[in-house]
Amino acid sequence: MAGVIVHEWLEPHGGAEKVMEEMAETFPEAPVFALWDDAPERFEPGRVRESWLARTPLRRHKSLALPVMPVTWRHLGSADADWILCSSHLFAHHARFSGAARIAPKLVYAYTPARYIWNPELDARGSGELVRVVAPVFRAIDRHRAQEPQAIAAISEFVRQRIEKAWHRESTVIYPPVNVSQFSDPNLDGLTDEERDFLDREVPGEFILGASRFIPYKRLDLVIKTGAALKIPTVIAGSGPEEQTLRAYAREHGRDVTFVIQPSLPLLRELFRRAQVFVFPPVEDFGIVPVEAMATGTPVIARKLGGASETVLDGRTGALVNNFEPGELREAYQRALVTAPDAARARALEFDSSVFRSKLATWVSESAGDDRVAANENSLTRA
Repeated sequence: MAGVIVHEWLEPHGGAEKVMEEMAETFPEAPVFALWDDAPERFEPGRVRESWLARTPLRRHKSLALPVMPVTWRHLGSADADWILCSSHLFAHHARFSGAARIAPKLVYAYTPARYIWNPELDARGSGELVRVVAPVFRAIDRHRAQEPQAIAAISEFVRQRIEKAWHRESTVIYPPVNVSQFSDPNLDGLTDEERDFLDREVPGEFILGASRFIPYKRLDLVIKTGAALKIPTVIAGSGPEEQTLRAYAREHGRDVTFVIQPSLPLLRELFRRAQVFVFPPVEDFGIVPVEAMATGTPVIARKLGGASETVLDGRTGALVNNFEPGELREAYQRALVTAPDAARARALEFDSSVFRSKLATWVSESAGDDRVAANENSLTRA
């Protein structure tokens, strides 16, 4: 029998949305419940069911909607399902239905306990006065409702430890899916003539690469700092509100820094391939981009803390550092350069979407009972 999938909200882009797509393909008969759906083209008409918040202005203001989310998740209406799979990074794991689904086993795939209330030092949105006032109450509610799931899966060991500390629950690590094939296939190109010309004219022959949204916690300033320490040109790819701040930092502290704004997938893939190393400074719960870099055969320099420390193999597919200080960076760079591209590609394949689908289906089956789960066998075998 089919279950139901619950997700916080659906946006046009985002890592959690990519995971949701794989969940939905693994269990094609399961309807999707979300607070609201801002990407209606993603699934076939009628599959996504929205909450009452979707009919209010709150759908455009997550922080304002935050106080009413817990109670909204407790009144989702009737559903006929044998299991519930919650894709949760805030309060989706609070989900409760009436009807047959009221007594169905609830399973939670957790990206993290809500940073707003549990780790405000990792999320500026948790530093607001209102959130600070209500956080103790929300933590108590959140921990209580986190006892309801029959099983919890975490996106990394880093998050598994956070779940144990916040919710007092054990969890199983199932790494999120990465579309490795769109980066690993050497025959993939897709570059336009304009992009080829840009690569030939503007991008140095040797460089280190940083790529992400231009927001503070991604620490792209440390990529620029790394290039200066190594005395090698730096390429920064992406876009976001911190662009001018990063450009100013590059003028003052950088060494031959090139910005590539909103690169297409083919252009980003080619930048990965050409880079000497990919530099990833943030402390992420998982970190998809380092895996994408490894899929092209490029080594990664990342921190020893966070999800990237679980994907990057020190001395084999890159180098891990305690701090982004010149001496440690120079040593890490030399270690990364001598790694084998084939080892990086092989490591990336361990996080491929097909691996995720297989592990997810097995986990749901074992947690909810074999006779309750209907997975898409085609999706489990698709490369």
